[in-house]
Amino acid sequence: MRNSKAYPWIVVGLLWVVALLNYLDRQMLSTMQAAMAVDIAELSIAENFGRLMGIFLLVYGFLSPAAGAVADRINRKWLIAGSLLVWSAVTYFMGYATSFNQLYWLRAFMGISEALYLPAALSMIADYHTNKTRSLAIGIHMTGLYTGQALGGFGAAIAANYSWRTVFHGFGIIGIIYAVILILFLNDQKSHTSRISETQPLNTKAEKEPFWKPFIVLLSTASFWVMLFYFIVPSLPGWATKNWLPTLFTKNLGIPMTMAGPMATISIAVASLIGVFIGGPLSDRWVLKNIKGRIYTSAIGLTLTVPSLILLGFGHTYISLICSAFLFGIGYGMFDANNMPILCQIISPKYRATAYGIMNMMGVFGGYAITIVLGTSTDKGNLGSDFSKLAFLVLLAVIMVLLFLKPKKEYTYTEENNI
Repeated sequence: MRNSKAYPWIVVGLLWVVALLNYLDRQMLSTMQAAMAVDIAELSIAENFGRLMGIFLLVYGFLSPAAGAVADRINRKWLIAGSLLVWSAVTYFMGYATSFNQLYWLRAFMGISEALYLPAALSMIADYHTNKTRSLAIGIHMTGLYTGQALGGFGAAIAANYSWRTVFHGFGIIGIIYAVILILFLNDQKSHTSRISETQPLNTKAEKEPFWKPFIVLLSTASFWVMLFYFIVPSLPGWATKNWLPTLFTKNLGIPMTMAGPMATISIAVASLIGVFIGGPLSDRWVLKNIKGRIYTSAIGLTLTVPSLILLGFGHTYISLICSAFLFGIGYGMFDANNMPILCQIISPKYRATAYGIMNMMGVFGGYAITIVLGTSTDKGNLGSDFSKLAFLVLLAVIMVLLFLKPKKEYTYTEENNI
């Protein structure tokens, strides 16, 4: 099966499910605050709930660069399967938590295990797909994240009919079972496994390269700094919608979380799916004619999020909020589908996971900060107005990338070795 022409798409399909579980297991907590607060009183305070969401981001962010560097050096199949197995076990044990401290440390441990996944998965997909299908493949994978986010919105509804403990137990078991399926059917790309194979002589260049060298190479590349800024800024509203949009819908519409959770998350997820299927093929075609085609596609998507953020902050009707969330999702899907493909135009294949790990770290740190800030805003009654202010930062990022990012031709391991 590995040698089949369809296998690159099979890889996308296998990892799509992992992406779904990656976001589902972390996201369903955001809609179960009220249900969990009945048993764990500290969660009734929005600032404490923000701390619980934030510790995941903090740990996840700190470990992302190291996770990327590891993915560039070992077989990514085992890294991905092991990561899924551990965070699914953590999800399962969260169903047994009886105190805020227990939840806090379990969320921190989930951050460790989930940090290993995304850099490895995206670099694997980028290796399996050429520039003709790379944005579409990456985008389809990202729809797994959106779907997980959307299904996470049903956490409150399931908890209302059963219990929040049942939610954690059920999805934890599903992830553990799927980790076994990955071990059986997922294989890393041959060019990557041959480069990091343990059968290589110890005196080869790959073996002698110090662990810190990729970081030196990346941080001395001007285009990477531009890309880093471009990735960080949209991460602020990205994480804001993940962690606080259900709460915003609840407050602005005066509806319970059991309605607001699915409404907010499904609107974003469906729209992001549409954005991916617009931005992926458009980028793959445009880049064949114009080397900045991927950048233009991504910038168009982010520009769509600017008015949507303003409308989200000040909307108080079903139509205005759902339409705003839909517009945001389309734009963010176009952006998300092109981050790794744009990175492939400025960074060597052997450093891509490390590069994405650094980007992920900084984006998540921004997410941690905005999660805490919006938790305080919620307690003060300013959630909507602070949401809308994020639009101006996004507009700045679009201007920066259009002016300063200089992409190059995408190249493969074979082409790199001939340089």
